[in-house]
Amino acid sequence: MASYVLLLKNYEDSESVIYKFGPNEKVMGEIKLIKSTRQFSELEGLPDKSIPSKFYFDRAAQRLAVCLVNEGGVFPERTAFES
Repeated sequence: MASYVLLLKNYEDSESVIYKFGPNEKVMGEIKLIKSTRQFSELEGLPDKSIPSKFYFDRAAQRLAVCLVNEGGVFPERTAFES
């Protein structure tokens, strides 16, 4: 089964980054990454309760971890998790 999670940057400073995440631009939650501690938190779940928010949150966190570790802390305005 293919997975796709869209991530749109909402905010970034030296300490944290916040992205909207979800299956498309109409159904999105919000995830925050604290850069120094590498801790993720879900600020807002997906508004559609029939869509598993944890599934999308986990994949959004994976994509942001790649940005932090493998891509030198560069967080693009728009990115995606695809598998």
